[in-house]
Amino acid sequence: MTRFLITYHDLPYPEMDEVAGERRDFRAWAEKALGAAVVDFGAPLFVVGQLARGEPGAQMEVDGYSIIEARSASEVRALLADHPFLALGATIQINECLEV
Repeated sequence: MTRFLITYHDLPYPEMDEVAGERRDFRAWAEKALGAAVVDFGAPLFVVGQLARGEPGAQMEVDGYSIIEARSASEVRALLADHPFLALGATIQINECLEV
């Protein structure tokens, strides 16, 4: 099985009283839709800075991440097709974790 890093972008930031409910709904969806494919449920992220030698690249907001295992990128797409963050207007990026 191959691991994939899933990053979430362009999520609208809800009011603090909505965060717990959205997180609970996401976890329930993930347990049902992804099951054993979840390696690391992940967490929300908040940019605190960058490091670079010279001029840093453009800062990209990554709202959160998850790590899942699947046989292929197409299987990952199928697993994530009804992800609840898509309904919120988010973009989901799929990155294959390569062996080095």
